[in-house]
Amino acid sequence: MRVHVVSDVHGNADALARAAEGCDAMIVLGDLVDFVDYRDPTRGILGRVLGPEVSAEFGRLRASGGPGELIAFAKQAWGRLENPAAVVTDAVREQYAALFAVMPDPTWAIPGNVDLPELWPDYARPGVHLPDGKVVEIGGLRVGFVGGVPLPPGVAPRNGGPWRPHLLAAEDYADAVAGLTEIDLLCSHAPPSVPDLAYDVVSRRQEFAADALLDVIARDRPRKAFFGHVHQPLARRVRLGRTECVNVGHFRLTERPYVLELDPRVDPCW
Repeated sequence: MRVHVVSDVHGNADALARAAEGCDAMIVLGDLVDFVDYRDPTRGILGRVLGPEVSAEFGRLRASGGPGELIAFAKQAWGRLENPAAVVTDAVREQYAALFAVMPDPTWAIPGNVDLPELWPDYARPGVHLPDGKVVEIGGLRVGFVGGVPLPPGVAPRNGGPWRPHLLAAEDYADAVAGLTEIDLLCSHAPPSVPDLAYDVVSRRQEFAADALLDVIARDRPRKAFFGHVHQPLARRVRLGRTECVNVGHFRLTERPYVLELDPRVDPCW
C-alpha cells in the first residue's frame, strides 16, 4: 500500500491534485489555507484582501516585531473592512472547495494552526475522513491523529477578531494526544518538542511544538511520527528510541509528498 503524506499545503490545489497520482491513499497533516504568503505578498488571503503592502508588513512584524506590534497592526488593518470575519470566511471557503475536491479516496486529513476546522464538515465526502483526535486503521496499522498546535502552558487561546488560528490550550492538546493509545504511527501537525525539529532556520525562531507528543512516543514507541508546521527546520528527521520523527516537508513549496510504503509482507513502514 502506497500512502502519500503532505503537510502545509497553503492553497496549492494544483500540486495537491498531482500528489494524489499513483497513491493508494493520502494523509494530509494540515495548514490547507494560504493565509499569508511570506515569499509573495501579493498572494494569500491577506495579500488579496488587504493588499501586498499589508501582507509584507505582517510578515516583517511576525519575524522581528516588538511585543504587541503584530496584534495592533492586524487589528488596524482589518478595521478597514465593514465585516472582516465574513470576508475571511468566504476566502477560506473558496480555498477549501478547491482543495478538498482534489483529495483522493481515501484521504485522512487533520487541521493545522491556520485552518478553520469548524468549516471542514461542510467539505467532507465519502472517502475523505476527518480523524482529528482519533485512532484509525490504515494498511493494518493503528494510526493516531491530532491536529492544531498547542500554546505554551498557561496561555489561553485568543477569542475574537476576523482570523482565529487553530491554537489549543496546552492542557486540551495533551488530553487529545493522551487518548491516542496503542498506535503504530503518530500523525500530527505540530512537531514533538525537540529543539532541532521546532527551530526554523529562516525565521530564526522556535515554533510551537508539543511536549505531549513526546509523552505518547515514549509510551507507545510508534514506528514513525509524521508532522509539518515548521517550514525550514534545522533537522527534518530525529530518532527518539525506536521512533523516527519525520517532518514531511513544506508541500506548498516543494510540491512533493512523502511516500510511505506499507507492505504486509515485511515489517510495515521500515
